[in-house]
Amino acid sequence: MKKISILLFFLLITNVFGEDALSKYQKSKTITIGFANEIPYGYKDANGELKGEAPTVALAILKKLGITNVKAVVTEFGSLIPGLKAGRFDMISAGMYITPKRCRQVLFSNPTYAIGESFLVKKGNPKNLHSFEDVAKNDSIKLGVMAGAIESTYAKETGIKRSQTINFPDYPSGLAALKTGRIDALAGTHLTMLELAKKEASVQQALPFKDPIIDGKEVKGYGAFGFRRNEPSMKKAFDKELAKYLGTKEHIEAVSVYGFGKATLTNGKTSQELCGK
Repeated sequence: MKKISILLFFLLITNVFGEDALSKYQKSKTITIGFANEIPYGYKDANGELKGEAPTVALAILKKLGITNVKAVVTEFGSLIPGLKAGRFDMISAGMYITPKRCRQVLFSNPTYAIGESFLVKKGNPKNLHSFEDVAKNDSIKLGVMAGAIESTYAKETGIKRSQTINFPDYPSGLAALKTGRIDALAGTHLTMLELAKKEASVQQALPFKDPIIDGKEVKGYGAFGFRRNEPSMKKAFDKELAKYLGTKEHIEAVSVYGFGKATLTNGKTSQELCGK
């Protein structure tokens, strides 16, 4: 009876800490990733094919781990972490920024890119907006942000009032609001705003743009993959292969079509540093 109890204890420990997560995925060769349909980070094209920086890197690393059957689930950005925790998918593959708050909910891989921010504004930039601070200086300015994205935090930290920000479930909704005048600017990463500006003649990027200053430092976002907190073996194995892959010719060629490259490499930043541990 005592031996059975000890066995059950160790089975419980294994389950709680996810020590068998990697072997589980490798045995089935199958994993499900979650993404938010945001160009150029993770999206499906007109043919239904999975594209973007995050899925491209994910597929390369998962293949090296022997996981070749990759399924994909699309959801709103704000539902990525809840979806991961609820088991709708096994991994977030959406270029999600690492933040201390998010680190309390998921395990992040080491980052795969570093990038700055930008605004999308009406043609000619009539309100002359070139930074989050410009919005904070004028209470009448309305700024659109994607629900659950880092830009809402940047807005708060730079002094923009809550009444000035409007949340949208996705960027197409925000773009529509900008065109109708409901908002004066739409905030997002430089590459996202660049892609949106290419597709709509009535809007443009607010260039030049100054990244937000928080705690006296100009901030950049570091994107990574998210795993469940009880699956550290998966994160560890993923990071090991990621370290060999990032910055290689294979990596740069694969992500350059999405606007990423040597200029967006993270220079050795780790999730541990970015989580504040």
